[in-house]
Amino acid sequence: MTKKKSNGEGSIYKRNDGKWCAQLTIGVDPSTGKLKRKFFYGKTKKEVHEKMINVQSKLLTGSYVESTKLTLSDWLYTWLDTYKKNDLRARTYQSYEYLIRIHINPHLGNIQLKNLNHEQIQNFYNFLSSKGRIDGKGGLSPKTIKNIHTLLHEVLEKAVQTQKIYTNVAKTANLPKKENKEIKILSKDDQLLFLKVVNSNRLGIAFIVSLATGLRVGELLGLRWEDVDMDNNILNVNQTIGRVKLFDENSSVKSKLAFGEPKTAAGKRSVSIPPCVTEQLKKHKKKQNEERLVFDGVFNEHNLVFCSQIGIPIDPKNLDRTFKSLLKKAELEKTNLHALRHTYATRLLEANEHPKTVQELLGHSTISTTLDIYSHVNSELKHSAAKKIEHLFTSATDTIIKESPLNYMIS
Repeated sequence: MTKKKSNGEGSIYKRNDGKWCAQLTIGVDPSTGKLKRKFFYGKTKKEVHEKMINVQSKLLTGSYVESTKLTLSDWLYTWLDTYKKNDLRARTYQSYEYLIRIHINPHLGNIQLKNLNHEQIQNFYNFLSSKGRIDGKGGLSPKTIKNIHTLLHEVLEKAVQTQKIYTNVAKTANLPKKENKEIKILSKDDQLLFLKVVNSNRLGIAFIVSLATGLRVGELLGLRWEDVDMDNNILNVNQTIGRVKLFDENSSVKSKLAFGEPKTAAGKRSVSIPPCVTEQLKKHKKKQNEERLVFDGVFNEHNLVFCSQIGIPIDPKNLDRTFKSLLKKAELEKTNLHALRHTYATRLLEANEHPKTVQELLGHSTISTTLDIYSHVNSELKHSAAKKIEHLFTSATDTIIKESPLNYMIS
């Protein structure tokens, strides 16, 4: 009985036509379970032996990859449909496919996977930064380039794991620095002025809830009445709504409003609200029930807390317009709706709430995200902490001066 050769073992023999052949076992075919063998041919035994030894050495160090003409484009779609499709939300799948088709493939898609190198990746990112927009109006944002890099890095990492390439050439790439945008919030005085005008608008309660919970705009507008526990003053974030891009280039409609779950596990959370806000929500629900009766037969039953008079979901852009009109009415500086979320977080940190609690209330995946975003508050808190122990050093310094004023002056 012939003994099966282990991975890395080989044999050399002379063929009937006088040429030499080396045969080497390089692994197991996962689809069949059979051994995979590689053959080397040459005019002399020494020639084929050297070829075989070279591959054996790579097998031992783990640097061997099978020769293939697989292109990056082919592998991108294999990765997307074989390894990722079942784990991705439909919107995420579409966005990945869009990034591959519109940005990556036109520049790198035809390159054989094994030939892709560090410089090609870096040049690609540099191009995206300066001229990457498909409308020809300059470069892509650092955030978009980072999204492309994250995708490409994962694609190449899977190629390494499946032994299609030896190393992930995206690892060494330098990405453009993310622009640190100024965090805009309402001061305590501004917040009071704003709250005085919100009740003049039908959706004023939405801005009150935003200031009281720090919910993201999509979370706020996706909130349903079954997510509101009025007995315990709790809002449960289980659903979001947002305008999502449609990737059908033949469609005249470029986007639509869509419901979805929070992107991360941390986003799905419970947030406590002040009892006085709960009371205002009760009044809002009563008014909404009256509207439901008026528009009976045409009212859209999404059971949303904040919606149009006939129950239709509100576009985040429209809520932002309403917000800006209320800012103008309160004679406050123009800013965007996200400022209310920042204001909520800032008020908590100013009140010495623990950053970990703030992280969980905001739905951030890590506390570092919270600390990075609200570093301006942390700086103020650090100064405040220093002032709390200042009296210890002030009294000590005064004692030294009183006891030895001359020596203190000389030193």
